[in-house]
Amino acid sequence: MRAVGERLKAFALSFPETEETHPWGETAIKVKGKVFVFMHIGDEHLSLSVKLPHSREYALDRDFASPTHYGLGAKGWVSAKFEGTGKPGKRGGPPVDLLEAWIEESYRAIAP
Repeated sequence: MRAVGERLKAFALSFPETEETHPWGETAIKVKGKVFVFMHIGDEHLSLSVKLPHSREYALDRDFASPTHYGLGAKGWVSAKFEGTGKPGKRGGPPVDLLEAWIEESYRAIAP
């Protein structure tokens, strides 16, 4: 799972004017000081939260997605959680292409 998480983090950081911070023991990827991805990456655990103003309802139809806690879900934030080895392309592995699309949507929603 760690390799998938690192790939997604690198993708998020590839957008202009992004930075990585670590509040509350999590990874937060920001654009000009505003968070557009929260991530927690472990060897057998990956979770991320993104703002999805356009595809939120579609995202919430996925069994691995739920509204983000702390009141963020009401503002369009969605969290995705995965357990296991996380090898892309394997049954049960995170859908990397979909998650990259969600990260891009979140970036575009947050970027000034």
